[in-house]
Amino acid sequence: MSADTRDQIIDSSLRLLRQGDTVSLESAAREAGLTKPGLMYHFRTKEALMLGLVDAVIDQWVVELSARLGDTPEQATATDRVTAYLEWTLERNFDASDLVMLTDPRLRDPLTERWSERFGPWFAVPDGASAALRGRLAAVRLLADGIWFASATDILPPAQDELETIRTAAVSLLEDQP
Repeated sequence: MSADTRDQIIDSSLRLLRQGDTVSLESAAREAGLTKPGLMYHFRTKEALMLGLVDAVIDQWVVELSARLGDTPEQATATDRVTAYLEWTLERNFDASDLVMLTDPRLRDPLTERWSERFGPWFAVPDGASAALRGRLAAVRLLADGIWFASATDILPPAQDELETIRTAAVSLLEDQP
């Protein structure tokens, strides 16, 4: 399997999502300049293609988040990982491709399962962490998730001048840890 062709298919399929188009084997092949059988050599089913898209988005996110973290996620604390995620969501521009796991209702279960499997470890909290700590980390993560969704959908995203207030509120939750 040619990695270049596979990457071309992934890139062109993500472009379809960014443009608001539906990804099918046919549309992905057309956008990549391939025949449907040519695409199916790399992705035998639509589910395989969509899982490849989920993996590509997660891979990019992890690269960007790890760079912000300045350490490997495994070496960082849960608070450091959640803080990096918050800061990243406040500064990054998201688009529809960042919601790839929700783009096909028929495949939502396997796509969201893969998303959780791949991205969930970023938010792992050590065994024995207090309920208060778990709750504060979850609150900040959910706040950052809201920024991501609002930005990716362009539905009521926060104004630029509101972002510092959001950051301050979120950081105060993390600083108040018992």
